[in-house]
Amino acid sequence: MSVAPGQAALTDADLSAVPAAVAALLRGARNVLAVCHENPEADALGSALAHVLLVEALGGRGTAVCADPVPPMYGFMPGVERFRTAPDPDVDYDLIVVGDCGELERVGPVLTDHAELFARVPILDIDHHVSNRGFGTVDWIDPTAAATCEMTTLLAVALGVPLDVAAGQLAASLVAGVVIDTANFQHPNTTPRTLRVASELVAAGAPLFETARSLYRTKPNRQLHLFGLVLGRLEEDDDGRLVWSTLTQSDLVVSGARPDDSEGLIDLLSQSATGEVAILFKEVGAVTRISVRTKDGGVDATALCGRFGGGGHARAAGATVEVPVAQAQPVFLAEARRLVAALPPR
Repeated sequence: MSVAPGQAALTDADLSAVPAAVAALLRGARNVLAVCHENPEADALGSALAHVLLVEALGGRGTAVCADPVPPMYGFMPGVERFRTAPDPDVDYDLIVVGDCGELERVGPVLTDHAELFARVPILDIDHHVSNRGFGTVDWIDPTAAATCEMTTLLAVALGVPLDVAAGQLAASLVAGVVIDTANFQHPNTTPRTLRVASELVAAGAPLFETARSLYRTKPNRQLHLFGLVLGRLEEDDDGRLVWSTLTQSDLVVSGARPDDSEGLIDLLSQSATGEVAILFKEVGAVTRISVRTKDGGVDATALCGRFGGGGHARAAGATVEVPVAQAQPVFLAEARRLVAALPPR
């Protein structure tokens, strides 16, 4: 592979991770529906946009869809205005690409409202969640990838699509997903391959600094107020090895914040020096959404969340429980305490 001066090349082993069936399916598609999960973040949005841009670079047409509107905090990502909340009824799709979804149901109403489409059209499943058991016609699941955008970068190179296409939108979309799913390269899921992928994206013009600043160093005051309310009720147990807090609907009212302003809260909780397990409970009406972070070598977050129908990664996972937070919290904490108690002392 030719390499521009100063550009770190991806290795043959990196590119061999892309299954031939994945590349062939995407290359042969003409009208592609790229779907991401509801309540999207930058890896979901960035990979869906990238899948659309890849199809278009290969001569096809793509539609980016998410059941929920794009949160304002991701307005810096070029191309997010392309997202629709439903497929285009005038397009006869021949491939559906579902990215960053541990299970198909995570796409939300897009699936239930268009069940016939999903039953009829082949599905390409591209994901890095270890909890993904496969739901596509073709599945590419790589839990060693830090982000779905890491995988899609490899796919772009394997397809021969330059990373700087669409006036740099491809590289910009992909780097946003890599940055957020590695917490700006601070999570232990950051591997040498992740850094090589990031290097390729930067060499292609991806705005790494600006993206990291937008995601981690630029917050509206209402969000800071929300963080203060939630952090102010931090609780701990087992000599600080278990830490948690709760975000209530009244917190949003008091702070004037939006639900998506909670992005980043769990990562703040996980900064606890003593916490083996950090948990954020979010009150969403009669439903409780739970985010979990765990220390490297400790409790498997997927094992904890999996007991409640959730999934994710060993160090970062989540679950949604169909009961109010007052009922969900004691049961979930009891399981967390059990797993923490089984850990050897550090």
